[in-house]
This record gives sequence, C-alpha cells and structure tokens, in this order.
Amino acid sequence: MDLGLKDRVYVVTGATRGLGNAVARELVADGAKVVVTGRDERRTAEAAAALGPNAVGVAVDNADPGAPERLIAAARDAFGAFHGVLVSVGGPPPGFVADTTDEQWRTAFESVFLGAVRLARAAAAELGAGGVIGFVLSGSVHEPIPGLTISNGLRPGLAGFAKSLADELGPRGIRVVGLLPARIDTDRVRELDALSADPEATRVANESRIPLRRYGTPEEFGRTGAFLLSPAASYLTGIMVPVDGGMRHGF
Repeated sequence: MDLGLKDRVYVVTGATRGLGNAVARELVADGAKVVVTGRDERRTAEAAAALGPNAVGVAVDNADPGAPERLIAAARDAFGAFHGVLVSVGGPPPGFVADTTDEQWRTAFESVFLGAVRLARAAAAELGAGGVIGFVLSGSVHEPIPGLTISNGLRPGLAGFAKSLADELGPRGIRVVGLLPARIDTDRVRELDALSADPEATRVANESRIPLRRYGTPEEFGRTGAFLLSPAASYLTGIMVPVDGGMRHGF
C-alpha cells in the first residue's frame, strides 16, 4: 500500500529514542523527510544521522516557547516544505499523589502539555489543506495508570485539546490525530517495570492482561503512527487510536 509519504515533510519531537523515533523511522522508510528533535544535542545528531539524508536533527526542549517557530523553519530550510508534526515527549516522572511535588507538576505541564499546545498552534498557522497534527498520548487518556499520577492528570486534557483542535481545523482540511500507546517495549516501559521488586514478574503480569499476550514493538507503533500521519489516512481526524494489543476493553 502506498501511503503517499514520498517527499512529505514532518517534524517529529522527542525522536531520539522510543515512540517518536519509531514513527520517524517508518516515515523515512516510506519516503518522507523528517526533522527530529531531542533535548540533547549529541543524541539528536546521532538519531538524525541514523535515519540518513532525509532527516535533520534540531536540539530543542518542547518547553521552550521558541521551539515551534524554530522547528517549522528548520523543516522549510532543510526540505522546502512542511506537511505535519507529531508531538511526542518523554513521560513525566512516575509517582503517586503524595509523592509528586509542585515543581514536578510545573515542569511536566510546561513540557508535556503547554509545549504541545504551542507547537500545535504554530503548526496550525502554517499548514495548508492536507496537513496533519499528531499527538503521542497514553492509554491513561481513558483510564488512569497506577503510579503515573502526573501523566494521568495531563494526558486526558491534551486529548481534549486535540479534539477541539480537530473541530476547528477540519474546515481547512487539516487533520488532528492521537495515538494511545500502552505497553510498547521501549526504554520508558522497561524503566517503569524496573520500579517493581520483580520486573520480570511485573512484565508477565502485564502481558497476561493484554489480549495478544505480549508487549508491542516500537516498529508496530511506528507503522501505526506513519499511517495516521500519511495522506492514506485522509478521512481520519479527531480520533484517539489505541495501540495496545487490545488492552483497552471499552468501545
């Protein structure tokens, strides 16, 4: 299936590793060009180099108010166009209600929430018909995840923002989509499992609650993300797509 990605240009944040990197790899594999971002300059450069000549890296923090303008300009300067953005950011620190501090909440809000809102607003102002804005969110949009209080507080609000944005941008032919990962086998998920006394037992228990009985691979998530960002998904907007092996049981 031709996704129509050849020579389309995307910004993918948080793409030095994990889910953002997985989507960037699939986009490039299908012919797209990408600007990948991360906070660490060396790791960002390495991630872009690993993707080849159709990728450039820009080291920015999603919380930086100047990041959106810089990233969109980088896409136009490097590749002469800008067709969409995928906002992905590392998850906020784990913890229960009593464990989280005001500073952790403020930092996470700036990066996970407000940074995403700023980039989406900037992209909306620059995109034309056929453009797309995507968000990597979490299964916590539908159901809180124990021990991830800050994420549980921020991700559903960002999903609500994405739904509002889809309504507003639809008449201009711009789509807005969300991806809701659950147990995808990334460094982040392995780190969360490692917080338990027995990480292997925790993984086995988690897998037992997934109908497919296994964690997803980054490649599986990346292919889903690339499809949703592509012209092949041209009639999909305002949706939150669980990429979870059936872990969410609601309709």
